[in-house]
Amino acid sequence: MRKISGSQTRDRELVLRLQGGDLEALGDLFDRHRQMVYRTALAVTSDESAAADLLQDTFLRLHRFAHRIDPQRPLEPWLYRVTTNLAYTWIKRRKRWWRALKDMAEWLSRERSITSESSLRVSEEWQIVQQAVASLPNAQRVVIVSYYINDMPIQEISKILGIPVGTVKSRLHYGRQSLKRKLGLQKDFAKEVLYELS
Repeated sequence: MRKISGSQTRDRELVLRLQGGDLEALGDLFDRHRQMVYRTALAVTSDESAAADLLQDTFLRLHRFAHRIDPQRPLEPWLYRVTTNLAYTWIKRRKRWWRALKDMAEWLSRERSITSESSLRVSEEWQIVQQAVASLPNAQRVVIVSYYINDMPIQEISKILGIPVGTVKSRLHYGRQSLKRKLGLQKDFAKEVLYELS
């Protein structure tokens, strides 16, 4: 029997309330998950305005389709799937594939807690990393974002994207290899950058 976390229990209570017509529950769910939804939308679209719109759209869909949600299952994978689907629709509609994920390197740099002194030195280097990530095939980018930005387990990515675990691992592997090749052509900073992708 799978153990349910306190966070999942809270989500389940809020979903049940939402299904009963309680709009305050929707507000609580928004507060609990807006950061993940916004970050995912921004990672896919590389557009702050679009990410803000997609954040609203995702929770409007949560409200509209609340009756279809199984309260016994974790809510976050459902939100992630809806967010990525809406984001990819946005990209397709505007034909802006090449600009996807330009902010990924900024998130990685924040995660690595770069000091103010070194941040100036690496600004140009991170721009190169951004370009390398944006050049990845779409299938690899979404797995890289899921795994490194949203800290999702491989098994969870497999379920959300509807692909085998082996396919997720393969896309992570080839995505990393591609980034290493691209960054290997640059300065010595590539080794330090890729430490985060190893």
